[in-house]
Amino acid sequence: MSGRKGNMPATTIDAVLSQLDGIIERARRDRSRVGYFAVLYRAVTARVKHDIAAGRFQDGARMERLDVIFANRYLDALEAYHAQRPTSRCWRVAFAATARWPPLLLQHLLLGMNAHINLDLGIAAAEVCPGTSLPQIERDFGEINRLLAEMIDDVQRRLARISPWMWLLDHVGQRADEALCGFCLSAAREVAWGAALRLASLPPDRLTADIERLDGIATALARPIETPGPLVRAALLAVRAREPNDVARVLDALARP
Repeated sequence: MSGRKGNMPATTIDAVLSQLDGIIERARRDRSRVGYFAVLYRAVTARVKHDIAAGRFQDGARMERLDVIFANRYLDALEAYHAQRPTSRCWRVAFAATARWPPLLLQHLLLGMNAHINLDLGIAAAEVCPGTSLPQIERDFGEINRLLAEMIDDVQRRLARISPWMWLLDHVGQRADEALCGFCLSAAREVAWGAALRLASLPPDRLTADIERLDGIATALARPIETPGPLVRAALLAVRAREPNDVARVLDALARP
């Protein structure tokens, strides 16, 4: 159900988009909530493709390599999870949550964002620009951060179509929805760049251990998203009760600009 074509890694942004389309279509067919993050990720990837063509980034070709390497980490993790092969612990938390009823749409999206930004983004950046070449990508790395921040309002509008009671979170846990989103798109970006700086400077024999450490941090950060405190959890259940259970309907609402 992963959507991978012949288990081949993507080599272009267009190939990433095609594989994400496969995941979304299979999610629709299988009524799987795995498709929720994939729809959001497709919107971000399409925006990156558009902005590369528009000249937003200092080095468009390098940005495409980063985007593809970054995406392949998610695609590989999903394929491994469905094949019951070992994969990152933070991704296992995100994927396992899609099989349960209680998490609401916002939680599914944030669990995916947590794993992909807090673990995968720094690894991908260090792979594209290893060693002392990493500073070359810092400007474009920051531009990706700004692009994600620009998309927040659009994501919130898409969520509002599906979660009519999302406003309830504004009255609980000090605006719990914005606090969670703010974590994922501010603190997580700093974590990702710090991870890239560290990984780019490490010898190959130390990379695996450091990536395992990052995975542990991202997994720990996933827990309060998946299982928040009692007050917020009660509000989440109320919000979730008003969300549709029809996966195809949710996918359509998320995909519509």
